[in-house]
Amino acid sequence: MRKAFLLVAFMAMLTLGAKAQEAQAPKGPDLEFALQLKVTLGETYNCGETQHGRRTVIPITGGTFEGPRLKGIVLNGGADYQLANAQGRTEIEAIYSIRTDDGVNIHIRNRGIIANGQDEQGRPQFYFRCAPQFEAPADSKYAWLNNSLFLCSPSFDQGFNGIVLNVWRVK
Repeated sequence: MRKAFLLVAFMAMLTLGAKAQEAQAPKGPDLEFALQLKVTLGETYNCGETQHGRRTVIPITGGTFEGPRLKGIVLNGGADYQLANAQGRTEIEAIYSIRTDDGVNIHIRNRGIIANGQDEQGRPQFYFRCAPQFEAPADSKYAWLNNSLFLCSPSFDQGFNGIVLNVWRVK
């Protein structure tokens, strides 16, 4: 009788263990395409090695953007401020503004990371992701930009002299 009980208990533990292994990580949030920015850039300049790393500034000179709910131009006068360390990691902070086709100005602060490294097999790996924050007028039809988190990654278009950023809203 005791052997039968132990056998049943052992089988139950195996079943529970198998079910625990079958359990998957929680589903992540969905993403919704928000817009694509085609940003033109000015001449890059370097501030040299600072106490925080190598500082580079890339002027933002203009461009265009378009998405399902907004369209317009990138305004001249912003810049991408990059801080690189010796390990191949660069922190970026781009500060600029856009103007919609109907004349609404929206401020953007886009922070991110560029990192060069290797994957588990030792192959070169390039990582470039950002998280733009939008400041739109609260009384405009673009106020939805103020109340969401966004992620973006670049596209490297050979026919465009600048950077193309694809932006998704985290749902």
